[in-house]
Amino acid sequence: MNTLGQFAGFAIIALLVAVVLVRAITRAGKGESADLRERAMRVYRDQLSEVDRDLARGTLQPVEADRLRLEIQRRILDLDRETAGGSGLKPAPRAMQVVALGAVLVAILGSGAVYMGVGAVGYPDLPLVQRFADAAAVRANRPSQTELEARFKAAFPDPEPFEGRDALEPMVAQLRDALARRPEDVVGYGLLAQNEARLGNFTAAIAAQVRVIDVKGAEATDEDMAFLLDLMVLATGGWVSPEAEAIVERTLRLDPSNKIALYYLGRMYDQTGRQDMTFRVWRRLHELSAGDDPWMDEVRAALPELAKLSGEPRYTLPPLPAAAGARGPSAADMEAAQDMSDEDRAAMIESMVDGLMARLANDGGTAQDWAQLLRALSVLDRRDQAQAILQEARTVFASRADDLALINQMARDVGLSGPAQ
Repeated sequence: MNTLGQFAGFAIIALLVAVVLVRAITRAGKGESADLRERAMRVYRDQLSEVDRDLARGTLQPVEADRLRLEIQRRILDLDRETAGGSGLKPAPRAMQVVALGAVLVAILGSGAVYMGVGAVGYPDLPLVQRFADAAAVRANRPSQTELEARFKAAFPDPEPFEGRDALEPMVAQLRDALARRPEDVVGYGLLAQNEARLGNFTAAIAAQVRVIDVKGAEATDEDMAFLLDLMVLATGGWVSPEAEAIVERTLRLDPSNKIALYYLGRMYDQTGRQDMTFRVWRRLHELSAGDDPWMDEVRAALPELAKLSGEPRYTLPPLPAAAGARGPSAADMEAAQDMSDEDRAAMIESMVDGLMARLANDGGTAQDWAQLLRALSVLDRRDQAQAILQEARTVFASRADDLALINQMARDVGLSGPAQ
């Protein structure tokens, strides 16, 4: 349907709604009085019939029956006088009708103006199934890695200058020549991949990293795959090609928690119209990441809007996690501390706990951070302080069931008292 047809359809619907509302407003109160009188008369007639039945059954004396009939008849006369005198419901005052009609007109015209301003005039209905089908088509028909690399290279043909480039280029050329005679040199190809990327030669860097993975074979790690993935997306200017998506899948098979792969998986879904899937993937990525991971600014900025698009308007962005070097003592730290002298162990744990407490007080943290703090305080036998931290953690994570369960489990593990919320 074209734009003119859609506008005509809207106008007809709006006109019909206006007619119905105007008619209801102008007739407000009319007929209500007659309707109420008729209902009251039915009640009184039923009461008279009930008096006759009670008299016939002998449950009512004639004198009492006459008195009840007179009372009911008096009420009927009162109802007639009230109706004749106009004391029933009256039509709405003229001024109120004018105000109501104006409100109807403003509402109809205003809704049309708002739609013309922020709506998608001429855009057809797009059911959820159709949107998913369109996204699948976009995903299936993406340009290849080679095409995307060519586009990016055409848009940015000149390599980015940096200090030391002139010295690095001949060294990389020498490394290329040397590796041509040493095809199994994993370390050399790893260095070549890093330095080709430094020079902006992403296609050559990708080839070198592919060689690293091929030589390692079954010993190739998820980190090897993630580095290749990084190079492939850099070579396309940020687009996740079908070939890069295949590397995402290989990486996640090796480690389902690989953060680089999760980041690019979410980006791929966003680029192909599945923001609901991006929300799910990046929500998990946020839980796994440190506060200073390079993707965190982008992920934290996107999550609230992605939540709305995914049908989760109540989503609340968690606090920024601690930086990678600012985490609290882990279980391994606690175990290592058992082999130290009492003084050294206490000093180490005190230092780590103080740093963790300061960071949680200033910047917040994840449920895992709070749980680590509870464990550390218990090791130090600072029970009162641990109890206070437990109550604070339960308040912080009261609306997040999974996080609260983690806090309560840690409290049970270290023997803290108090009701679990």
